[in-house]
Amino acid sequence: MGCVSNGALLLTFRLEKRYDHFSQSTTGRHERVESLETAINYWEDALAAYQSTSAGSGAALLTAEEVEFCRSLERVLKAAYVLQDETEHLFLHEHSVLFQTESTANVGYASGSQTPYSRTSYSFTSADSFVSAMSDEVADLEDFADLPVDDSLPSLYQGSMKQLDESGIPCRVLRTELTGCQSDIEYLCKLHCIRLACQGVFHLAGSDQWFISAGRSLLNELLTLADKDPRDVLDAYDAMMVFVQDQSQRFKMAAEMEHRGVKAVTFFDVVLDFILMDAFEDLTDPPSSVLAVINNRWLSNGFKEGALATAVWSVLKAKRRKLLYQDGFISHFYGIMEHLSPVLAWGFLGPDSDLKKACFIFKDHVEGYLRDIFDFERVRYLTVEEMAEDVWALAKERREAISRQMPTRR
Repeated sequence: MGCVSNGALLLTFRLEKRYDHFSQSTTGRHERVESLETAINYWEDALAAYQSTSAGSGAALLTAEEVEFCRSLERVLKAAYVLQDETEHLFLHEHSVLFQTESTANVGYASGSQTPYSRTSYSFTSADSFVSAMSDEVADLEDFADLPVDDSLPSLYQGSMKQLDESGIPCRVLRTELTGCQSDIEYLCKLHCIRLACQGVFHLAGSDQWFISAGRSLLNELLTLADKDPRDVLDAYDAMMVFVQDQSQRFKMAAEMEHRGVKAVTFFDVVLDFILMDAFEDLTDPPSSVLAVINNRWLSNGFKEGALATAVWSVLKAKRRKLLYQDGFISHFYGIMEHLSPVLAWGFLGPDSDLKKACFIFKDHVEGYLRDIFDFERVRYLTVEEMAEDVWALAKERREAISRQMPTRR
């Protein structure tokens, strides 16, 4: 055990040196993030050294103190992974305020006031999920009857204007242009209504099973068109559906979404905005290393597809180690994406094919659906019940259109 103990001491010394550098460095955001990553690597090396010893022939067994040391180090690593994720989001993510212009940096405040949009009654301490309605939020709209606004505007929308003025409406990413709204204020007010409607949808008879079935059949169609066995991804999808319908998992999911900056646990915020829109954005602007492989004329399509899959799996593996919960919603989501992401990446970035056509048909209809539900002409912004009916009806309409246009496997 002497060599392991000496190795641990050496690693501890190196950690102290790196942390001195980490605390004193003023050279920039990237250096700080890299210092934290280096520290994590040292901790992982130290833990691996002890674990490899304990997994050996048995000639050297860990003492009780060393076992406790390993457990403590595992806890430190878990906390460090969370800190690393938060640090990257604060200093390196494209949506960080550090990368925003002056005009976009102030978007969290209502014009003419100091009321932050992020201050709202959407609380992550509640047990609400995107498959249950927030009855308190719906009831609050009864107080909006006397709102002194343009009477020609739909009543539910009028209520959201008061919500914005008095308490604010949280927003992870403004999608004003994508949804066809005329201003950020219009987007936020409609967003509040849509959140209520999306929760109201799941009180309509048969709606939850319809959405689950629609998602499952879409996955099956895409995987089959890509000539991939869909069983693994469908099993992962079914497991995630069991998770989101489990009442006891709501607080865990809410904590995960809050950690990722998702402002409300609704079907719109989690599925449409966080999962689908972010995925489309990533595929629209892939890393330069991915483009270098895809655009290399000397590589075969088979090699390119394999390299792309390997790159996707590496990214997901790195992200998995930083999860808040190893058995939470994001973990289930990654279980799906391990099989689906390579297919989507090759579909969007690869050569012309039926798969590529199908991927863009799907993307166009998802974005079209967003424009539909943000449109006064297509959705009745009058009551939660009427909005919920329209939101579901439009989803059915888009699903049928995808089925009609989707290429069939030859």
